[in-house]
Amino acid sequence: MIQLEKYQREIKTLKADAAELEVSLDLVRVKLRIEELEYEMSAPDFWSDTEKAQGKLKLQKALKDRIDKFEDLFGQIEELEMLCDMAIDEQDDSLEPEVEASFNKLSAMCEKMTLETLLTGEFDANNAILSIHAGSGGTDAMDWAEMLLRMYKRYADKKGYSVKVLDLQNETVAGIKSATLLIEGLNAYGFLKSEKGVHRIVRISPFDSSGKRHTSFTSVDVMPEIDDSYEIDIDPSDLKIDTYRASGAGGQHVNTTDSAVRITHIPTGVIVQCQNERSQISNRATAMKMLMGKLIELKERENKERIEDLAGDYSQITWGSQIRSYVFHPYNMVKDHRTGAEMGNIQAVMDGDLDLFIDSYLKEHSISRTMNQTINGEEA
Repeated sequence: MIQLEKYQREIKTLKADAAELEVSLDLVRVKLRIEELEYEMSAPDFWSDTEKAQGKLKLQKALKDRIDKFEDLFGQIEELEMLCDMAIDEQDDSLEPEVEASFNKLSAMCEKMTLETLLTGEFDANNAILSIHAGSGGTDAMDWAEMLLRMYKRYADKKGYSVKVLDLQNETVAGIKSATLLIEGLNAYGFLKSEKGVHRIVRISPFDSSGKRHTSFTSVDVMPEIDDSYEIDIDPSDLKIDTYRASGAGGQHVNTTDSAVRITHIPTGVIVQCQNERSQISNRATAMKMLMGKLIELKERENKERIEDLAGDYSQITWGSQIRSYVFHPYNMVKDHRTGAEMGNIQAVMDGDLDLFIDSYLKEHSISRTMNQTINGEEA
């Protein structure tokens, strides 16, 4: 009975935390935004722009899912509270295991939802454009790049996100040279921005007949997808636009026409490319959206007022500054060097179980941001 009374107090605290969470998630504003979207969808010309209409439908679904998820959580907490109160009133200790299991599950759900409140960046709610580039390590690095491509596709599946391959450069021997994915879903960029950096693998190389241990590197870059409502001025004279024959999958048309597009932003050295669509015009439009997302992300990172103020080579993430190591030999361990988060089940990680690392990153950056705000406030 003592344990049940303990859970009774903790459930009340959890319920209060969930009530605060409703405010933090700004669900009142979310409901108003859903109403606005429904009004826009009732317009006769809503489907005149199919891509824009589909984007609004996806946003509406994501916002409704957020409300449903919170209401489901709060409803389950209230049910658990009644169950615990009933068990205490009836002095029924047999319900203690059920109360404990439900409390642990709901606490984890509440903590997970709380993480969404840390996504306060201007573009955190946006879709993510994630690029993978094989680095030093030859065939091993290209194989590693393909392993990471699979890992991020699996992560997106687990989160309920959709994945579209915008660009894929295959290697003839094994693996890939590079890949770019559009990952669509609410908060995709907010979660995946933590993956930006160099990823290191240590393993016995399957491509070395001597069975030696190899270390290879692959870089991952992440930028938000910017919609048409966000205006950004890019000087056309700052752009170098190349077309080439696509090398990835896509059928006979893709492989026999110069439909792929590569855009270089000369002042910064940023390069984006797209070969997914069948037409050069479509690939160019997609590549321009990718470029805008990257330049905006750089502008925010460098605290610049204008795109024109950016200068320097931003085309590669610095080598030697790996954010995470994946060790397959002589032991199994994935370690994030920024937060210290570790996981011994490396296969789970490669199957897309990245929550430990992403959550740890978000929490640490939230603490750092709060400390900086406090220090700046004191200095002011």
